[in-house]
Amino acid sequence: MRILQACAELFPLLKTGGLADVAGALPPALRAAGADVRVLLPGFRPMLEGVTELTPVAELDPPAGLCPPESGARLLRGRLPACGTPAYLIDAPRFYLREGGPYADDAHRPYADNHLRFALLGWAAAALAHGLDPDWQPELVHAHDWHAALAPAYLNAAARDGKPPPSVFTVHNLAYQGVFPGSAFAALGLPDAQFDMHGVEFHGQLSFMKGGLYFADHITTVSPSYAREIQAPEQGCGLDGLLRDRAHALSGILNGVDETVWDPATDALIAARYEAGHLAGKRRCKTALLRELGLARTARAPLFCVVSRLTEQKGLHLVLQALPALRARGAQFALLGSGDPALEAGFADAAAADPDGIAVRLGYDESFAHRLIAGSDVILVPSRFEPCGLTQLYGLKYGTLPLVRRVGGLADTVADTRLETIDTDATGFVFDRFSADGLISAADRALALHARKADWKRVQQRAMQRPSGWGRAADEYLALYRQLLS
Repeated sequence: MRILQACAELFPLLKTGGLADVAGALPPALRAAGADVRVLLPGFRPMLEGVTELTPVAELDPPAGLCPPESGARLLRGRLPACGTPAYLIDAPRFYLREGGPYADDAHRPYADNHLRFALLGWAAAALAHGLDPDWQPELVHAHDWHAALAPAYLNAAARDGKPPPSVFTVHNLAYQGVFPGSAFAALGLPDAQFDMHGVEFHGQLSFMKGGLYFADHITTVSPSYAREIQAPEQGCGLDGLLRDRAHALSGILNGVDETVWDPATDALIAARYEAGHLAGKRRCKTALLRELGLARTARAPLFCVVSRLTEQKGLHLVLQALPALRARGAQFALLGSGDPALEAGFADAAAADPDGIAVRLGYDESFAHRLIAGSDVILVPSRFEPCGLTQLYGLKYGTLPLVRRVGGLADTVADTRLETIDTDATGFVFDRFSADGLISAADRALALHARKADWKRVQQRAMQRPSGWGRAADEYLALYRQLLS
């Protein structure tokens, strides 16, 4: 089974969020299960520098409005060294070699030509499916998030003699849709008929996300609960009607954890390695973390942490509101993240006012994220909505019990701890109402459990032993691929 995965970022080469972790872990898991998988990526500088054995495959000849012939765009083939997966890169310097980030400049302004930069990704995926590489042709295209969402539209447009090769489109976050002015459609080289309510048109604008949802043969999300939630207005982001119409072709497949990267038994980035049956290393991780952060070393004080983008979606304003109550109850707090300037300032001010109990690092540091999760007791993920969430999965794996809101993938992965569940399925703490009071109530239960060391250890060990790898998800994707190909 020959599968092409098309996406805009991939760990460890380029990461702005959870999409990169999924894109880096799913292909090798599919290969381990017997699929012939290759990855298509934009030729951002980190990709060109990180993919090995690069050789030219073909000159690209997309529609002139999308990428003029004189641009010299070409397709390269190489290998991802971390997992050995073959990779294609779109070598288009005028589009991808820029001084800013992958989607916006250094001032955080989205590039004005993003509709062209990522339409080229979708076009190239379709071109590969129609034989662009004479040595390898995918039987199915799997496109990830809005950046690659036009791949199914281009497959549909280029279909010859009947049905195009099947496609799967995975929604990682419906809130980010790739919406552009309707006038941008003319440059893409797609049939005029596709700029329609039954196509890529969205209230007079061009929506990449809608194109993927409409033209893909099957839609997946990254958790079963999120697949249900986005069919309702609250989380459907204006596309719930289309998703309800396509409910027969919509399913949720829960993300996994890349255990070659996230496993406390083998993690070289943490102070001491440990596993469920031998937790002394976790205690050493906490001691080292408190020393690194300059927090008071109080053995009985639980350490709550956050590793997140600082946005309203992630519920970080609730954490900021709850901090005084957490500190009054004896808990400590540490955060790694960046985003909304007001949230950054609020957390920085809290840390400055209480350096013994609160530590904040603005920005992102992959190595420190490992140390922070390994050394903390509770990880907070109080999201307003959450397609899947990965940090709670890392928390489970590292015995850092997640405190989450009952929504999306958080509801699918964390079982609430109550008196009647301590001996059965409890793995963390869950609250329902999106409020600081709801978060504090769940934190009170976490603090009460932390004071009962035997019960805490029981829940902690169960969390760590929860199956978390990508093998199960890979099997579900392969079953879906087989169904579409049959």
